[in-house]
Amino acid sequence: MNEKLRAYIENLFQHAPKNKKTVELKEEMLQNLIDKYSDLITEGKSEDSAFNIAVASVGDINALIEELNKNNRVVALEAEEKQRQKSAKLVAVSIALYILCVIPVIIIQNEFGVVLMFIFAALATGLLIYNGMTKPKYYKLDDTLVEEFKEWKTTNSKNNGLFKAVSSALWLFTVAIYMSISFITGAWYITWIIFLIAGAIESIIKAIFDIKKK
Repeated sequence: MNEKLRAYIENLFQHAPKNKKTVELKEEMLQNLIDKYSDLITEGKSEDSAFNIAVASVGDINALIEELNKNNRVVALEAEEKQRQKSAKLVAVSIALYILCVIPVIIIQNEFGVVLMFIFAALATGLLIYNGMTKPKYYKLDDTLVEEFKEWKTTNSKNNGLFKAVSSALWLFTVAIYMSISFITGAWYITWIIFLIAGAIESIIKAIFDIKKK
């Protein structure tokens, strides 16, 4: 009978968000039902009668489900806003590092300046990739088609966002290398080939991302 009571509780909460709060409420209500059912059996009620009386005591929990969904949406929005702010800071720092990475080459016109440039660019690239890979996964609030679409869209957007971050990093890094090499060597007539190489690398990266989507 415990399994029957559990199935009843699961059915009641089928439209509730799948989170820790919901699990705790379900377990608490299930235990209360089991205790009430046991008490009714002890009083001499039949199994069917005890079950019906026990489940009838639960009442209407639609308001509770709505509150759980509302709270879940609020938590999700707060988490999304925090992630957005974090992402904005990481992108801002990354762009600043890319802009600053050419300064060592201009000021320190030797190998050490080039090394510093690559360090700045590597840090910026790492931050952009980290930002793209740590965006939280979207968890469905329920099993409706709308929520499934939101989950798919978020996953797809995350992949696209990561590719854009890598692509932006690649081109900013390419410009930095182009400017640095051109200033150091003065070979402006040939250094533009760097952009062709970068374009080929971007195509390879895009192909890798497309394969991962399948």
